[in-house]
Amino acid sequence: MDSVSIVAEFGKNAKDTGSSCVQVALLSQRIKHLTWHLKSHRKDFHSRRGLMAMTNRRRKLLSYMKLREHDKYVEIIQKLGLRK
Repeated sequence: MDSVSIVAEFGKNAKDTGSSCVQVALLSQRIKHLTWHLKSHRKDFHSRRGLMAMTNRRRKLLSYMKLREHDKYVEIIQKLGLRK
């Protein structure tokens, strides 16, 4: 999935890139890509640091959504398959 389709699926409109749902979905896509990269480049510690920063940012956004927008939180968790 590219970023345009993610914004269209999770956002309110085509230009909604600031909502927490869209941010979590975009971060999840980047995390998956970087995880794939690190499987073949094990010693790329700069990218690993970026991956840790992205996962922390996503965790903070999800905790915000859990408190403020619980229905959307449950929906995005199920769509992205993040937690069991």
